[in-house]
Amino acid sequence: MKEQELWQAYTDEKPACKNEQYEAWCYGSDDPDLLLQLTLSGIKTATASAYPLYLYENCDLPKVGDYNIILKTDGSALCIIRTTSVKVVPFLNVSAEHAYLEGEGDRSLRFWREVHASCFAKELIEIDQIFSENMLVVCEEFEVVYRAE
Repeated sequence: MKEQELWQAYTDEKPACKNEQYEAWCYGSDDPDLLLQLTLSGIKTATASAYPLYLYENCDLPKVGDYNIILKTDGSALCIIRTTSVKVVPFLNVSAEHAYLEGEGDRSLRFWREVHASCFAKELIEIDQIFSENMLVVCEEFEVVYRAE
């Protein structure tokens, strides 16, 4: 299903959302489809991104109430999520609770830090910046509000 079709199906059920805006994206990781499956199963209810990327791309930070369509790597749209919480904190201050909500690996803060330090370092190199443990991280929590049939 394409993103527009998924959004149409959702707004057919929730007409009040018809004029809402949404972003469509694929998780940024070595295995984005696994993260999508964790989201669909309810294990993954949070995500994190490097704040410097928002500055570089001159993008707005996510806000509570934002809608996002999560795509598979083949471009098909499988679910719609709605942001329930956004916090911007230094990398070293990301909580164990947030790491657990991200649902990856053993869900520990140690695992989260290892994986995200590597991922953020790769992303920042692309914009000529260097990862630091003091770098700000956008921690976002969400709920799945619609799944493709």
